[in-house]
Amino acid sequence: MVKWSYSGLKQYTNCPHQYQQVKVLQRYPVKVTQQMQYGTDVHKALEDYVRDDTPLPLFYTKFKKMVDSLKEIPGERYIEHKMALKVDSTPCGFADGDYWVRGIADLLIINGGSAFIVDYKTGSNKYPDPAQLKLMALMVFAHFPNVLEVKAGLLFVVHNSFLTEDYKRDDIGKYWDYFAPKLKRLEKSYSDDWWPANPSPLCRWCPVKTCEFHKE
Repeated sequence: MVKWSYSGLKQYTNCPHQYQQVKVLQRYPVKVTQQMQYGTDVHKALEDYVRDDTPLPLFYTKFKKMVDSLKEIPGERYIEHKMALKVDSTPCGFADGDYWVRGIADLLIINGGSAFIVDYKTGSNKYPDPAQLKLMALMVFAHFPNVLEVKAGLLFVVHNSFLTEDYKRDDIGKYWDYFAPKLKRLEKSYSDDWWPANPSPLCRWCPVKTCEFHKE
């Protein structure tokens, strides 16, 4: 069984060789960039504001109107909510040793048979990737058996844009089918020790400087 997360699976899909060097062998520690730190700071400010009404720092008040609309959604709020599933897709604790996949919802609201998921984004909205919402919806369906539908969205706070997706409990099988081929390739890489490089324009930002495709 290969444990995974959405971010890890995405890294593997982008480049199996980078995934192996950074995540599996841990030869290249992840360096916190200015953009990464900004994202962390914004997430923390929004988390505190939504959960405790802690005033937003002056330079983040431009996000207040967007987040206030989320606070008006009825239901029970879960902030930075951790969820995990076993390999049979049943729920388990985030820190359980037998977890298979896990993730964290920035904001989860449960209202009867409906759920609302929001993931805050501080980067560009040019190439949005809603697939992580699909995984979060699957986890919500497992952890909250009364939920029949999930409305989920990527909130690009810097660009004031919101990409939404709708998910139904009846379509759980279809959502897992989306991840199945990617997970099969990931498992094959582990079993065969097969980690091919995937050259792309992203190579210039890759920390694996020993790769033949690395660009300064």
